[in-house]
Order: sequence, then C-alpha cells, then structure tokens
Amino acid sequence: NRGWHSILHLLSSILVFLSCDPAPSDYPAPIMCQIEPYLSRLPYCSDRIHAAAMYCSAGRVGEHFDDFVQNGLSLPRYDRIALPGGPGCLAGYPQARLEEEGVLDEIKFLIEAHGLSRVALIQHEGCAFYTHRLKVRSQSIEQLQKADLCRAAYALRHWTKLDNIEGYYLRRVAEGMVFEPVELL
Repeated sequence: NRGWHSILHLLSSILVFLSCDPAPSDYPAPIMCQIEPYLSRLPYCSDRIHAAAMYCSAGRVGEHFDDFVQNGLSLPRYDRIALPGGPGCLAGYPQARLEEEGVLDEIKFLIEAHGLSRVALIQHEGCAFYTHRLKVRSQSIEQLQKADLCRAAYALRHWTKLDNIEGYYLRRVAEGMVFEPVELL
C-alpha cells in the first residue's frame, strides 16, 4: 500500500511539473536555430579495420590526428577514442579515475563488438589536461606524457589482453606537425 502511495505521489508531482510554465516570464526565450538536414556524399563502407586511436579531444589538433591515423598509419575508418588528455587518463591519476574506468569499459566493448586488435595511443604537445587538471609545470610535460603512454599501454595490456599497442607524440615544428613514435616498454 505504502509503495503504491509513493508511486502515485511521484506521478502526481511529475504531472504538476509538466503543467507548469518551464521558465519565469522574465527569463529569455531560447534561440531556436533552423538547421537543415545535411547529406554527406561520402561513400559508406561497412568493413571494419579492427583498429582504434586514442587521443586528446582538443579540436585544434583533431584534423591532424585524423590525417596521421588515416594516412600515416594507413587506418581508414578507425574507431576514435577522444577525451581530454587522451591516453593520459589511463596512467593512474586520481584526477582521472572515472575517465579511466569509462575508457577501459569502452575499449573492452570495442574489442568485443568491433573486433579491435590494434590501438594507437597519441599524446600532443601543449595538452591542457596536464597543465590544468594535473597542474604539471610546462617544462616537465613532454617527458611525463611519454611515460604516460607506457603506463597507458601497460593498463590496456593488463585489462584487455591487447598486444598490438603503439605510442606517438605530436609536436609542432616549423614545417607543420610531426608525429614521433614512442617506444612502449
């Protein structure tokens, strides 16, 4: 009886909430954008390549990541795992504990559902995850990022049993952006 009473009370509260004006009259109305459907003319290919790249979600280097993985590593249609700090979230930092759990869960899913067998871990110069979240001094970041690639590879091997894991560091140079291989011990 008491359980039904609680459910009826909850439903009544929801109905009252739904019948209320959602915002005070002096609250500015949301601006509604009229977006037309976009038709991509790129051909669709259902073939999987069984590879993923994990990197930082920084938009200023996103196209560089795509260019490198698709053309430098010859992995078109690769699965993307992008989040602040990229592989740094798998290096065991308490500040990224939730991200680490989530990423490991997603990679396990990709192994099962997409047959993932290869992962490229990529760090980039000037990553705000290290300067803002971890509060690392800028002169120490590159060494730490490269060490974190090794830690991330270890975590992936340990939790997923994947063996084909590669590491790369993206650096700005006068000619553009260069991806340097990092040896993962």
